[in-house]
Amino acid sequence: MDGFDAPHDAMPWRGLDPVDWSALRALGHRMLDDMMDHLAGIAEQPVWTRLPDALRNELADGPLPRQGEGAEAAYDDFRRLVLPYATGNLHPRFMGWVHGGGNPVGMLAELLAGALNANLGGRDHAPIEVERQVIRWAADMVGLPETSSGLLVTGTSIANMIALLVARTFTLGPSVRHEGLQQSRLVAYTSQAIHDCIPAAMDMTGIGTDALRRIRCDSAHRIDLAALRGAIANDRAAGLQPFFIAGTAGTVDVGAIDDLDALAELCAAEGIWFHVDAAFAALVCLSPKLRPLLRGIERADSVAFDFHKWGQVPYDAGCILVREQSHQLATFASPAAYLRRESRGLAGGHPWPCDLGPDLSRGFRALKVWMTLKAYGADRLGAVAETCCANASYLAERVAREATLELLAPVTLNTVCFRICDGTDDLDRLNADIVIDLHESGLVAPSTTFVDGRLAIRAAITNHRTQREDMDALVDMVLATVAKRKNR
Repeated sequence: MDGFDAPHDAMPWRGLDPVDWSALRALGHRMLDDMMDHLAGIAEQPVWTRLPDALRNELADGPLPRQGEGAEAAYDDFRRLVLPYATGNLHPRFMGWVHGGGNPVGMLAELLAGALNANLGGRDHAPIEVERQVIRWAADMVGLPETSSGLLVTGTSIANMIALLVARTFTLGPSVRHEGLQQSRLVAYTSQAIHDCIPAAMDMTGIGTDALRRIRCDSAHRIDLAALRGAIANDRAAGLQPFFIAGTAGTVDVGAIDDLDALAELCAAEGIWFHVDAAFAALVCLSPKLRPLLRGIERADSVAFDFHKWGQVPYDAGCILVREQSHQLATFASPAAYLRRESRGLAGGHPWPCDLGPDLSRGFRALKVWMTLKAYGADRLGAVAETCCANASYLAERVAREATLELLAPVTLNTVCFRICDGTDDLDRLNADIVIDLHESGLVAPSTTFVDGRLAIRAAITNHRTQREDMDALVDMVLATVAKRKNR
């Protein structure tokens, strides 16, 4: 029994609390012990296991539960249907997409945040002050003034969209909020290597993807500054209004970093909003050794990044920082009668987070960031980034020693793109099949991308649990998979 009982007419109404707290408490302790065991033994488990068709169909076809089965039965279903078939990013040999590995303190913080059930849209309460402190810490991390504002959001995709909207309002004035774009002819600029969330934001904000100039990259996969200057000049000559440049700190394909200092100079000279998409690489700023790679980020008008990547905070925990709070307020503040602000009482504490972004209902995701930083410290998180980059460099060296492997891009940070270059005329298909085979083996999980038109095996080293021997294991398994295919 888990302490729950079905309501009936003879019972007083108890809402959703249990009849017997001790039984639910015991189940909670069991859940916590199970998850601690799961994390402690993660390296001995498969990286990924496909959800069997029978269980997939059970999830797809199960009807809405009209009568509850109780918390214990629900937890049993979680253990059976969900736990063995998760993404795999907790595992040290998950090297595919840039997913952080989470951390046990952050997991516990999620429990505490759920218990408080605080709405961080507004009003005067401690959870909002926790988020404000996290934003100040984040601004300090990248070198923005302590008076900068910001929010924790779902991820960099939404953070980039918020930055785009703030830049739009800054350029056209607050009247754009009720007049719309009208005949304005805004244009924005990124490199060809930008994450797809930037064009998606151009689409969803109504500015349009045709107004986004994707500038070619140089040989180091950074935005070509001469081409960017030429595009801006051409657009001004055509009567268009350049308003937004997004530099990238850590491109999604190869981890390249644009020359942020040069972009800052250009934006200052041209009067254009300077934004940095630093989805994972912002955490490089916590490493004294790596921080110079992001020189110029401190000059940005806005920065977007994720704590749930190299910050190792459990999903989701994105962050948007804006140098001047007034620009964020001009974009989003919209007082309503039922949200009246007061100088004291629970309705105090303005400006509220809902004045800085689109969400009124907001969870307490700041707690897991706050507790992660307090528990481990910024220096240790910076050391995680350094270790990941060192592992990537070692992997690149190992690839270079193998005659049948080819490195496809320089290794700037944590991403290594390589492939098998022997054995078939259709190398793209071969390398794609190798990655699928590795996934299905459960032993290691890289991903794929295209570099200069060639399909690459992509290893993004983001997990704090990953070690050098995992790099050797990846190469050994790639070579073994090729050999196995040849012997079929």
